[in-house]
Amino acid sequence: MRIAAPALSLLLSSLGCYAFVPAALQSNTGTIRPANGALFMAKRVSFKEDSRKKLVEGINQVANAVKVTLGPKGRNVVLERNYGAPEIVNDGVTIAREISLADPEMNVGVRLVQEVASKSDSKAGDGTTTSTIMTQAIVNNGMKAVTSGVNPIALNSGIKKAASLVAAKVKELATSVTGIDDLQSVATIASGSVDMGRIIAQAFDKVGENGSTVIEESQTLFDEIEFTEGLTIDRGFISPYFVKDQERQVAELISPRILVTDAKIDNVNEIVPLLEQLVKTKEPVLIIAEDVTGDALSALVVNKMRGVLDVVAIRAPGFGQRRKAYLQDIAIATGATYVAEEVGITLDSVTTDMLGTADRCVVAKEQTTIVTDGKQEEAVIARIAQIKREGEEADTDFDRDKAQERVAALGGGIARIKVGAATETELKDKKLRYEDALNSVQSARELGIVPGGGSCLAYIQDTFTEEILAQFDDEDQKTGAAILMKSLSEPCCQVAENAGVEGAVVLNKIVELTRKNGFGYGWDASKNNYCNLMEAGVVDPAKVTINAVENSASVAGLVLTTECLVTEIPVTETEDERQRRFDAEGMGMGMGM
Repeated sequence: MRIAAPALSLLLSSLGCYAFVPAALQSNTGTIRPANGALFMAKRVSFKEDSRKKLVEGINQVANAVKVTLGPKGRNVVLERNYGAPEIVNDGVTIAREISLADPEMNVGVRLVQEVASKSDSKAGDGTTTSTIMTQAIVNNGMKAVTSGVNPIALNSGIKKAASLVAAKVKELATSVTGIDDLQSVATIASGSVDMGRIIAQAFDKVGENGSTVIEESQTLFDEIEFTEGLTIDRGFISPYFVKDQERQVAELISPRILVTDAKIDNVNEIVPLLEQLVKTKEPVLIIAEDVTGDALSALVVNKMRGVLDVVAIRAPGFGQRRKAYLQDIAIATGATYVAEEVGITLDSVTTDMLGTADRCVVAKEQTTIVTDGKQEEAVIARIAQIKREGEEADTDFDRDKAQERVAALGGGIARIKVGAATETELKDKKLRYEDALNSVQSARELGIVPGGGSCLAYIQDTFTEEILAQFDDEDQKTGAAILMKSLSEPCCQVAENAGVEGAVVLNKIVELTRKNGFGYGWDASKNNYCNLMEAGVVDPAKVTINAVENSASVAGLVLTTECLVTEIPVTETEDERQRRFDAEGMGMGMGM
């Protein structure tokens, strides 16, 4: 049986071999170009020790670049940019994402570490450097075990089971956040700055559990914080004739009634019965509708200017289904009846009993703030719980963010931290630090805090190793568990190394202190001092520590079970060849039309 040259080359390349193809069918790039013009990318297949070795080399490259940033005395990494100034960062996941190696097989290892860092970032928002360091330690120690003949599958199983046991121990040891001081300690450690920690703690304390804190760029050189209380809508007045305070260019309504509808109001006759009732009671009214146009808008403006009725109309926020959700949020927060045809209520049937109430409303050109009167507190709490469930079940990050915004608007308001800096490079670095610190504080509120600086994991390694290993009957699984337990001291040692101190010396001293004084003692790298870290405010969120352990164990275990690695062989084309290929593909597309 004869096999065509292209098919033969594919067959051989899939077996990890390089095919001999007649010169007529080859280009000088090493890419196979059959007579029909199709382009086949050859694959390289490596097995056993060779495949794992390349993966480990890639993992080490990323880990070595990332781990220099760990701790209060960690260094920065400079990232080149094709456009604009280079970026100087201290954030593990940002550094990991930037690394790409020329060797495709090593690059697979790089991608795996990026996955670890990204998982830690998305779940806890911080701890990316810790998880990267632990991945490197588990993989390097695990490679020695696999080479010595340990079963990789059992090894992986042992690593994962030990990780879940360590995570359970961290939860047991965690202490709940009790006040603003704990939040400030977490934020200070995560950001590496006392001032940043103070601002973040102040923001969280002000907006409460359901509030939202966002990072924005400032035009000044200093960091500032602004608070927006009440329900904020990113829509302003429909007509400037509604403005009462000409100096501030806002319309302010005191104790207004609020009409919430998804209808478009263009016929004045639909709202005349309601307006007549409001004129009698002399109550101001805020109308939130899809739009107000035509005769209806003219009538409202005329009555406003004559002083007959204090009224302001704004368009409903959002679009489509999200608009309905926003309107229902506003209706619940103000105690209004949601007026919509789909619920069987038309505009001409609305009475004053269906209108909501608020303490005051401030309507600007592009923003409206409704300060609620607190009468609907129970309904708002129930609505917040519902939106949180929707956010947890959302499929996309965008939907989750929108759910968080709605919770913040209903719950406690929004704190805006405006970050200022002298240069663009410094501004980007500060924004990343703020984001890390915000995420750490949120994680700390969820599962509590543990001593920082890697001392919690070092304590678990010293105190619970024998207890955890005793739960394994299989020797290979026990070896995997021992590898994970051994890696727990790596973050502590790296913090010391970055501070210019021998890691093993610091680790031994911490072990000695915890055996003598109990859990909570460790080394404060910023002050080069051994002390009770919980009292000194050197703390980490338990959730960040748990995610670092679990994510590193997951990816490292999979690397150790790798037996075959398939990668594309890089193809380099000259400019002329690239142009000829584009021309040929363009002609093919043109003929196919």
